[in-house]
Amino acid sequence: MTSAPRGAEMIDDSAPTAIEPAGDDPAADDPTGDDPAADDPAGDDPVGDDPANRPVVTLLPAAHRRAESGHPWIYSNEVKMDAATRALPAGTLVTLQRGDGPPFAVAMFNPHTLLAARILDRDASRVIGARFFRRRVERALRLREQILDEPYYRLVHAEADGLPGLVIDRFDDVLVVQQNAAGMVRLAKPLLTALAELLKPRAIVLRNDSSARLQEGLSPEVRIVAGSLDAAAMVREHGARFRFDPLAGQKTGWYFDQRENRRFIARLARSGARILDLYCYTGAFAVQTARAGATAVVAIDRSEAALALAREAAALNGVETLCTFRRGDAFGEAERLAAQSERFDIVIADPPAFAKSRKEVPAALRGYRKLVRLATAVTARGGFLFVASCSFHVGEAEFFDMVRRGLADAGRSGRIIRRAGAAPDHPVHPALPESAYLKSATVAVD
Repeated sequence: MTSAPRGAEMIDDSAPTAIEPAGDDPAADDPTGDDPAADDPAGDDPVGDDPANRPVVTLLPAAHRRAESGHPWIYSNEVKMDAATRALPAGTLVTLQRGDGPPFAVAMFNPHTLLAARILDRDASRVIGARFFRRRVERALRLREQILDEPYYRLVHAEADGLPGLVIDRFDDVLVVQQNAAGMVRLAKPLLTALAELLKPRAIVLRNDSSARLQEGLSPEVRIVAGSLDAAAMVREHGARFRFDPLAGQKTGWYFDQRENRRFIARLARSGARILDLYCYTGAFAVQTARAGATAVVAIDRSEAALALAREAAALNGVETLCTFRRGDAFGEAERLAAQSERFDIVIADPPAFAKSRKEVPAALRGYRKLVRLATAVTARGGFLFVASCSFHVGEAEFFDMVRRGLADAGRSGRIIRRAGAAPDHPVHPALPESAYLKSATVAVD
């Protein structure tokens, strides 16, 4: 990824941090963590959540049906917006009530946004406190421990893990947290309590500088909220190590979503490929392909700070003689290399989001089409092009159409041998297929 926002870990060469159970818990045997009786309000609710005294938000007639079928959001035009409802502070815990009376969920409510309510639980009697967060994080943790071997991953992926507006990346004993909803900011105390009890991290970093917070009326904030970062910040991936900056890097400092795509592209480099990485960020694709057997890697990024970390990563992994890192614009560098008749066996184009909103989609699609054209022009015949889009607002069909058009614009043909999204620690909520933001194509270029 390049320096424009798109993504962090600490390495301790000792054994991974042990995950301890939450203690003497009457719900310890509940595999889902969803036993209402487990949420005993006595001494376990730092924000004072009392279901009997929560504000009640009533939906318009029939507006509950989509939510009751599994969707985690309520929009403002589905809510009976009386004066009391409009006056609720952003992020207030509320009980959602059907238009015909019965309550059906507890949610975080913001009367100032189109996405007005984010459902936390479909049992309106659920107490939202530290125990609730422990249950949800434990469930997310079990999944990651089943699918991954090391404690470096996206631990909580918002709605898909039952914690809307919350992202947590785990770097062994360091947690990097993004609270992208006003309700999650108000619930910071029970959330941090649960994380400390469950994972006993050395440090917790709040990376609350996402543009998504602006829509919630939240100001940016980056700080260490617990512990300290007095040791090298590193991440392990497929046997390689990378230094990252959890306080100043993009997103949380590292992009776990491309983990499996990096593994796949590295396999293609095993036979001594020449690599061009147009948006190298801190060198993840570049270093992994060099470690796999590439004979030469040229890696481009606009950020000198990112390039410094990339050079350090190459040295750390013993491939510094194979990698050349230079500062430049991806489009300009691709055009220059094409003019010099340079060709590469594998070209990697993993740019930052081209569309931050729906109105930017037309320009973004033109950008992807041009990127594919330029990248294809420097791909050798019989080589491979990997191109990705992390733009949430760009649909999968639209993206692959731009891949097709870009190939045609370059006067080349090819075969898509792999379509892939984010790594499995970025699950997708069944009712939010559009949240599968990452799209990628690996093309065998003829």
